[in-house]
Amino acid sequence: MEDDMRGQRESISLTPTALGVENAGAEFLESLEEGRLPGSSDSSPHQGGHTVERKRLWGWRSLHRALPGRPSALLRWMGTGLLCAAYAAFLLAACLLDFQRALALCIVTCVVLTFLAHSLLKRCLGPTLSGCAMLQGNPRLHLWFNRALALTAVLGLALWLALDTSQRPEQLVSFAGICVIVSLLFACSKHRHAVSWQAVTWGLGLQFVLGLFVIRTELGFIAFQWLGDQIHIFLSYTTAGSAFVFGEALVKDVFAFQVLPIIVFFSCVMSVLYYMGLMQWVILKISWLMQITMGTTATETLSVAGNIFVSQIDASSLIAASVMAAPCALALSKLVYPEAEESKFRSEEVRLSYGVPLLKPYLAVWGMPMIAALGPNNRDAQNLVEALSSGAAASVKVVANIATNLIAFLAVLAFINAALSWLGALVDIPGLSFQLICSYVLRPVAFLMGVPWEDCPVVAELLGTKLFLNEFVAYQGLSEYKRRRLAGAEEWVGARKQWISVRAETLTTFALCGFANVSSIGIMLGGLTSLVPHRRSDFARLVLRALFTGACVSLVNACVAGILYVPRGPKSGCGGLLNHTLSSSSFEVYQCCRRAFQSTSPELSLALRENCCRFYNHTICA
Repeated sequence: MEDDMRGQRESISLTPTALGVENAGAEFLESLEEGRLPGSSDSSPHQGGHTVERKRLWGWRSLHRALPGRPSALLRWMGTGLLCAAYAAFLLAACLLDFQRALALCIVTCVVLTFLAHSLLKRCLGPTLSGCAMLQGNPRLHLWFNRALALTAVLGLALWLALDTSQRPEQLVSFAGICVIVSLLFACSKHRHAVSWQAVTWGLGLQFVLGLFVIRTELGFIAFQWLGDQIHIFLSYTTAGSAFVFGEALVKDVFAFQVLPIIVFFSCVMSVLYYMGLMQWVILKISWLMQITMGTTATETLSVAGNIFVSQIDASSLIAASVMAAPCALALSKLVYPEAEESKFRSEEVRLSYGVPLLKPYLAVWGMPMIAALGPNNRDAQNLVEALSSGAAASVKVVANIATNLIAFLAVLAFINAALSWLGALVDIPGLSFQLICSYVLRPVAFLMGVPWEDCPVVAELLGTKLFLNEFVAYQGLSEYKRRRLAGAEEWVGARKQWISVRAETLTTFALCGFANVSSIGIMLGGLTSLVPHRRSDFARLVLRALFTGACVSLVNACVAGILYVPRGPKSGCGGLLNHTLSSSSFEVYQCCRRAFQSTSPELSLALRENCCRFYNHTICA
């Protein structure tokens, strides 16, 4: 009798929580990595809420031991095998029909298979490779190897800057901006003697490598441009629901019905992905890379990696900025507030569970109401439909929060501008406003980012709007400048600049990507205090330092983009463009017309100049 009860308890302990059929894909990925059968669990609770992994056997022997008396495990294996076979057949058919069309799916499949192969090799051959490593057990050799690697990186960076900036010296301004920001943060560090320069240099190095791949390489540029286009198309599906509820006229013309429904759709999709366990798997892989290179703990690396997927204009630049900001955030946080003692989580491995509720404290900590609102119940969703519904319902609070904040902040801004205008008129300073003050105070910051000096006042206004209000208002202003540039508007109307250069637009997109603003202080304090109420005073002392560090992360991101940015000219020559009858202007038309007005080249004939005179006023048109 006791043996039967013990067998039942063991069977129950090896059976996972009811995750539903939808979790099969993510559970299969985890099971392959961990060397266990799908549907089995081998973790036991550990102090602090973490889990401890047990040794597993992999192969037919473990399969033979697990299957007797467990038909559910056999069915899971059979179902998983059938799904994999069906997916392989589908992928093969897609490649045979049109390989170029199926290239994206092939790349995603290869990435997943690479991670699975790495995990299996690490599990099977990890101890053997560790024992054979040359640097294992030799601290002196390991130290000299790190020094040689650092020296090589410094010399390579210096040589690359010397060669690459010879034609574009403005890139050196962006590099100087990074040096100034890092020096300033080190001067404000809480424990300067405890700074881990390995974490700082590796974090900035990873950020630079990611930026080099995204901005400079043709493959990275095309990949992120394609990814941005796909996300734009994906989010555009929101129109189907919002147009039915609010009507097409409101969706096209009103900000609240055009932008805010996207948050509902995004929240719903993220809730489903977290329920299926796919996002947890992706986040763990990204955090693993930063953890082994920067030497950070699992918990802090995990939270920063998750931050990539909850960011809030140009989709490809925003994606690149979010990815690049992850290692930079860790590096600068280690610089400003380094650990003065050994972390108790350094040697532990953190594993994410299924479901949505774990995100609630995570988002509360990072001041992101979107994920903090997810999972309103205290239990996991029981199926895919419930995850879909709970994600959509939870976003209502987020949408209401954003809408009310926008109303309040824009109203306060209008009042401040009216008061400043009245005060300025008393001392003969017409047009005094919050934006004008920011354009002077933050102009050096914009210049250190690498923004051309003539665009610095506009960029400084946007930086001030983002810092003191929020990034929504700032991006709205940036989109207006970009819209006027793409429409081919005149660059100056009186003393007011109507648009900024493409370089300034790109750098500003990177600089505005972040949650570091004054309005987020309350959200951050509320989230942290709800987790650890007795440390409210500690959080209150740290929140301004965190705000400053977060703002610097975005600025360093922009500086890296400024170092790597290369202008891309018009797709066709000006002669071919202006020879056609133009029905409307554009930025390319404006560039070519300005060149035509200033040039005496025979290629740009009088007829071409007359074509430009239809859109722009110039002395030659008289």
